[in-house]
Amino acid sequence: MRDERCDVVIAVDPFRGDSSGRPFLIVGSEETPFHGEQYIALSLTTRTWYDERLPLNEGDWDDGGAPRSSSIMPWSVNSIDADLIERYQGRLGTDVVDEATTRLVEYVGPD
Repeated sequence: MRDERCDVVIAVDPFRGDSSGRPFLIVGSEETPFHGEQYIALSLTTRTWYDERLPLNEGDWDDGGAPRSSSIMPWSVNSIDADLIERYQGRLGTDVVDEATTRLVEYVGPD
């Protein structure tokens, strides 16, 4: 299965440097350079310390889900190599993914 926009995957965290996986939301599309080899992704977390996180509920999942309450961190952008992906966790609906990418653009877009 080729990973696509809206998919949540478990992958090795490139910043931790160990083999523990974490969930990432793929936000890049097939038009993204190197799609299929490398993915633009946002980190998911179970932590609640940041008010601007985007909490997920059961209705946000089109397939699969999370074992614990999770949120998207729209400021935590990652480039995930396909080789680092361990498994598919589920698929989020386009509404919540569009909201996350809109927030990302607000962080990095012009003032």
